[in-house]
Amino acid sequence: MRRFYTGSDLNRVHSIAELADMARRRLPYFAWEYLSGGAEAELTLKDNLAAFSAYGLHARAMVPCHAPDTSRVLLGRVLPMPMLIGPTGYNGLLYRDADIHLARAATARGLPFTLSTASNTSLEDLVTAVPGVDLWFQLYAMRDPQVQKDLLQRTAGAGCRTLVLTCDAMVLGNREWDRRNFARPRQLTWRNKFDVVRHPRWLKQVLWPSGLPGMGNLEPYLPPSERNPLGSMAFIGQQMDTFLDWDMLARLRDQWGERLLLKGVLHPADVERVIALGLDGVVVSNHGGRQLDGSLGSLDALAAIAPQAKGKLSLLLDGGIRRGSDIVKALALGVDAVLLGRSALYGVAVAGETGVGRALDVLTDELALTMNLMGCTHLNHLDRDSVFQRRRT
Repeated sequence: MRRFYTGSDLNRVHSIAELADMARRRLPYFAWEYLSGGAEAELTLKDNLAAFSAYGLHARAMVPCHAPDTSRVLLGRVLPMPMLIGPTGYNGLLYRDADIHLARAATARGLPFTLSTASNTSLEDLVTAVPGVDLWFQLYAMRDPQVQKDLLQRTAGAGCRTLVLTCDAMVLGNREWDRRNFARPRQLTWRNKFDVVRHPRWLKQVLWPSGLPGMGNLEPYLPPSERNPLGSMAFIGQQMDTFLDWDMLARLRDQWGERLLLKGVLHPADVERVIALGLDGVVVSNHGGRQLDGSLGSLDALAAIAPQAKGKLSLLLDGGIRRGSDIVKALALGVDAVLLGRSALYGVAVAGETGVGRALDVLTDELALTMNLMGCTHLNHLDRDSVFQRRRT
């Protein structure tokens, strides 16, 4: 009978799905739900995966299988693989100092790492802990202009030259399965409390001795008595700018003189406005299916966006990347690189930096193998003719 490996030797992990299964067993249920769940009926969460399954790959015959060239130029820098770790919040729920572990694994492989506004590790602590990190910073627009100005100054001071503004989370999506784990806001049900006790390794690794971590980037703006998880969560809920609009984005373009990308784009008309404002790129994203349920899967949205962006913007995508072949399909349809979310988080939840490294290495190996099997010697040879559309069931 088929089953995934259940031991601890990561060399015996052969897929992201296998890492996800290990993470599910290691984490208490409420933490697993936070990591893996989506909004409402999770239609968009499922569509992110189904969109990749809807495409097949064209293979060319009689091409020698030398090691393929997997490098890609992104925003003026040559990456060894066309991927980077995207922004994800409150990763300390999965593993102590998870942001640092994610950044170390990415840096060891020459890949950028994106730190979230809602990270547990601050910008300053991250760059101290991970020398040489190619740091990107994801910004949530803040109501208080002084808080946002200070965040931008700290971002520049940390050596970050790439800012990613998230535009699809001004209000939180209806993550009802996540909420069902709580009897009241931030108070687990008794069933979930008992389940936490059944995960002593997680308790020791995450909670002991100080409890859940706060949000490092936000702590400077909190009163001393509120520098804790509850205070940080309340603060970001109050500070999220629900009136974010194109005028604000234009002001941010004036304030931030380095590379600026907009994350959360799904409509080609929005790409035209981004180009007009002089941004450097967009990330095609539906927030991992955690916001508007029923919105397009990321790869489905890409078909209309790629022609608009070609030659004018760097084009990235996240959502649903679980295989090296998924990366090939995204590149064939027009993206320059992909951002990894859950795929990297499954790894960090299992074994910190080592687990993230395994996730990145699995995807890298699958990417190279897929290219060999397709008869593709360089990523630049991928185009729309490299894929075909299946009938989706």
